[in-house]
Amino acid sequence: MANDPRSLRTALARIRFLGSAKSGTHHSWHMRVTSVALMPLSILFVWILVSLAGKDYNAVRATFADRFLPATVMILFILTSAYHMRLGMQTIIEDYVHDEPIKTWSIIANLLFSVLVGFAGLFAVLKLSLT
Repeated sequence: MANDPRSLRTALARIRFLGSAKSGTHHSWHMRVTSVALMPLSILFVWILVSLAGKDYNAVRATFADRFLPATVMILFILTSAYHMRLGMQTIIEDYVHDEPIKTWSIIANLLFSVLVGFAGLFAVLKLSLT
């Protein structure tokens, strides 16, 4: 199929494995990498939440302040999942929103929302671990 004379892709595009937008492979690769990273992070995230269930605020704060691993896992999980969420929603917006102004504003809103979620989670974990 790579040497198909009926193909509309240029030889350079076939060599670089790029689609028509020249960014689909890069975007797809980031989705896969964040998916793989989120597998162990999700397990550790749930394990930390279950271990903290039923504890009061001071015990949770002490857990994050005294140990390096829970805060690090939480920060990595929050930032990775916010980035993965942005990439996934951007793909959905680009594929299914056909009106260009709405698509542009939706992508901007998606970026702002994911940054807001990431910073809110980061702030919460840092506040717990640094106080």
